[in-house]
Amino acid sequence: MLIKTYSSTLHGLSAITITIEVYLGKGINFFLVGLPDNAVKESHQRIKAAFKNNNLKFPGREITINMAPADLKKEGSVFDLPIAIGILAVSNQISAQYLSDHLIVGELSLDGTIQPCKGLLSRAIQAKKEGFKGIIVPALNYEEVRMLKGINIIPVHGLIDVIQFLQKKEYSVPSRNTDKQNENKDSFDFKDVQGQTHAKRAFEIAAAGGHNLLLIGPPGAGKSMLAKRMPSILPPLSLHEAIETTSIHSIAFRQGTIQGLIQKRPFRAPHHTISDVALVGGGTTPKPGEISMAHNGILFLDELPEFKRNALEVLRQPLEEGAVSISRANMATEFPANFTLIAAMNPCPCGHATDPNKSCECSSYAVQRYRSKISGPLLDRIDMHVQVSSIPLIELQSRKKEESSSDIKKRVIRAREIQEKRCNNLGHILCNSNLSPPQINTFCSLPKDARHLLENAMNKLNLSARSYHRILKVSRTIADLEGSPGILSNHIAEALHYRCLDRRN
Repeated sequence: MLIKTYSSTLHGLSAITITIEVYLGKGINFFLVGLPDNAVKESHQRIKAAFKNNNLKFPGREITINMAPADLKKEGSVFDLPIAIGILAVSNQISAQYLSDHLIVGELSLDGTIQPCKGLLSRAIQAKKEGFKGIIVPALNYEEVRMLKGINIIPVHGLIDVIQFLQKKEYSVPSRNTDKQNENKDSFDFKDVQGQTHAKRAFEIAAAGGHNLLLIGPPGAGKSMLAKRMPSILPPLSLHEAIETTSIHSIAFRQGTIQGLIQKRPFRAPHHTISDVALVGGGTTPKPGEISMAHNGILFLDELPEFKRNALEVLRQPLEEGAVSISRANMATEFPANFTLIAAMNPCPCGHATDPNKSCECSSYAVQRYRSKISGPLLDRIDMHVQVSSIPLIELQSRKKEESSSDIKKRVIRAREIQEKRCNNLGHILCNSNLSPPQINTFCSLPKDARHLLENAMNKLNLSARSYHRILKVSRTIADLEGSPGILSNHIAEALHYRCLDRRN
């Protein structure tokens, strides 16, 4: 007798359906074929114990299990549950009537409880695409996938729950987790930052257009403080962005980290000792790195020159393309990495080159060596370079009411709405930072005086073509914030002002 159940394995951000064939033959043995890894091979013992602890009979016959396609490696313990259900069905302990309509995932504990699994949202989306009527999932993963429409989500706590569902098609939906009702409230607010008007303006422009931003200033000037408040002025995630972001975080799953659909834009701040693989992604089985975890959000690199040169250089492709490609001998995959880069650095090794209150002890050679750690091609991909000064004591003690993040956010959202309307027919274009050169020519035309100003700056500063395009995109965002239909000379002048490193060259 042959029974088929269905599960899935992950391939990058997508899932591939796996057909599990269970055959009951003569003799006493257990065969598991189809390129299973060690975790899959160990399922035999977990299933056997779960059966015994739930008064279920493990067949005293030869059991052959084939996982198709046979040439695709199967990894992880998520196949425990579909294999167990296949064994129960092939031994006539449960009906096989509904097995073809449902995809099944879940790891079995020895007592029969079902543990959560990673990448469940990707698996559920794929099951929906392939026409499955439902997907049986661990109850602890239910919050992650409950918002999906067009497919029945069946949450189960244990093996007995699955059996009852397959016999009666009845199940209970877990109560919604209300502990995260304040999830969207920001703990950091720009109103807490005294002064730094110039830097705040730069953050507003960066948020409105999705522009990369580099902060240069002495220690204690508030660079990290400003960067942490960037998410508070960003537009909320759309449903598509939320699903995509949650899928990435679910694939990089660590027990207990996914508590439902991610509603808040990610803010990732890796330490400068991070490895290339941890930053970009990779491994024997490629997993997303920090840049993909920051997708649709912020990647903050503090002390930028302290990062390894190789780690910084691998950022160039994702910054340009919004995705990272990882190739291995037997597979290649791509993870989305459309993030806004916020970086911070000191002006020199000691940090006081621009501090009027402290003298710099660094030689010109040391300063040049320090800054040269950031390559020209990488610097070209950062739209705005902003000088951040130390805050005078009198300003720190001031009780002046600063503008709140919510007020800035309203202007940012209005500017984004203008951009979305303008790029309505361009599909994936959501903000000015994503404009291609042909689109820049269409949407960033300049009047004569503005064009003359930019040409003079290009010649004087010896700017690259990439810098030219980024200045135009920042200018377009400044114009959008003002509600101006066209780019004016004052918008170009302000965009040029945010290129302080170019002005030093």
